[in-house]
Amino acid sequence: MTVLLYEDNLIWSSRLRRTLAAEGHEVVSPNDLKHADVAIVDLSSDRNRAAVPDLTRQGIHVIGHAGHKEKDLLELGRQAGCQTVATNSQITHKLPDLIRAVHSAEGS
Repeated sequence: MTVLLYEDNLIWSSRLRRTLAAEGHEVVSPNDLKHADVAIVDLSSDRNRAAVPDLTRQGIHVIGHAGHKEKDLLELGRQAGCQTVATNSQITHKLPDLIRAVHSAEGS
């Protein structure tokens, strides 16, 4: 899968890129004009969150993430159109499972 990464934190970005690449996914940044299957969006950024409606209109499955105590951001992600919302911990420990769930949903 091609994964579009909307992540402002360089440490998170590097970690997510490594995990996704190890799973065989191609990771692209928002600056790349390439279609993606999935977008991972850091909901703590207003700019990133604002991109969610356009991504969903393009048929890209959006996984939004924020801290487990940032329930307001997780809810804003849902309202913006994220099909999946996850805590940062889930993104850290279960990212391959989250991507597989998206892939399974697309296949059905």
